[in-house]
Amino acid sequence: MDGKPSPHVVVIGAGFGGLLATRTLARYPVRVTVIDRRNFHTFQPLLYQVATAGLSPGEIAAPIRWILRGYRNVQVLLGEVEDFDLARKIVKLRDGDIPYDYLIVAAGASHAYFGHDEWEPLAPGLKTVEDAIEIRRRVLLAFELAERDAAETGRHAPLNFVVVGGGPTGVELAGTLAEIAHNVLKNELFGRPVAQR
Repeated sequence: MDGKPSPHVVVIGAGFGGLLATRTLARYPVRVTVIDRRNFHTFQPLLYQVATAGLSPGEIAAPIRWILRGYRNVQVLLGEVEDFDLARKIVKLRDGDIPYDYLIVAAGASHAYFGHDEWEPLAPGLKTVEDAIEIRRRVLLAFELAERDAAETGRHAPLNFVVVGGGPTGVELAGTLAEIAHNVLKNELFGRPVAQR
């Protein structure tokens, strides 16, 4: 040992990339600080199931500290990064600065509205637990309102859900919405059982 302090690596984000980087680095003689604005990791591939009421949010979220519990050289901080001072090697948080020797930014991705930010209130993305809960609220409310229309008038306008994006999440969400409409709610339509054919 030459008596030099261990290098300090700051990892921004505890998604898949941030956690993999942290677990890999934790095997070496370094200090790692993970900073995330949430204290839990979201298993994003299952967000569509939260959005369609198949799973509760707690089933796809795990505490970051629990995930990294076996690594003594890893510290987890709850915080939101506001800026970087790259020249001085400092991460600026709302409530203080964190110096680093090496920096990994794995803050994740966000959805795009292609220059039409006014679409955001009408079309939430599906990147966070909060997004999934909002989509769940809207989907279930649409079915409830259709049931109310049917109870009051004997019929309801067709329900249409539009999923923009045909990646894994979009395909799973669209398929699950169809399954809910055609199978799950089939016997609950309009508040009474429907005779099987």
